[in-house]
Amino acid sequence: MGGIFFLHTMPLLFERTTIALGNSHALLPGEHFQSAYLTNDIDRACQLFAEQLGVASFQRLEGEIPSGGHIRVELAWVGSVMYELMQTTDSVERVYASQPQPDDQFTLVHHHLGYVASDRQQWDQILASAQTNGFEIAYRNRTEGFLEVCFIYVPWLPHYLEYFLLEPAGQSFLQDVPKNPLV
Repeated sequence: MGGIFFLHTMPLLFERTTIALGNSHALLPGEHFQSAYLTNDIDRACQLFAEQLGVASFQRLEGEIPSGGHIRVELAWVGSVMYELMQTTDSVERVYASQPQPDDQFTLVHHHLGYVASDRQQWDQILASAQTNGFEIAYRNRTEGFLEVCFIYVPWLPHYLEYFLLEPAGQSFLQDVPKNPLV
């Protein structure tokens, strides 16, 4: 595998650089493509994103969390950034420990920035960088034929760093997430 899993449909306004592999302290070498939020009312979060931010089309993904609990995710592209809204119930995963508790008050909190590794070598480099820096890999999972994913906890950041190693089916899935028009 390798390469970028989607094409930019608009010219980039800023020249960007990449971090060379082999930098044992580089935890940000992947393609940053996602901002994610955790909520206690995903329908309301989607409504707010639609009405106030112009993100009208989402793609739903939901299911059981391997260690227990349920997750619902809504995904939407806006330009070159994917927005992810998440709600979990009965999750025992620590990575969702910041889950807002259901009550009468709506909450929406930033949860993670998402990065995609270009290939297995870069994926291994990211995991090695986390270990070198003493950062915890708070969650790791592999869905055969689809993707590998992990959340890295950097104690001085207010959010997780999530990394993906995509297989062709995972690339295709993310490519098919609704692309909202830039207005």
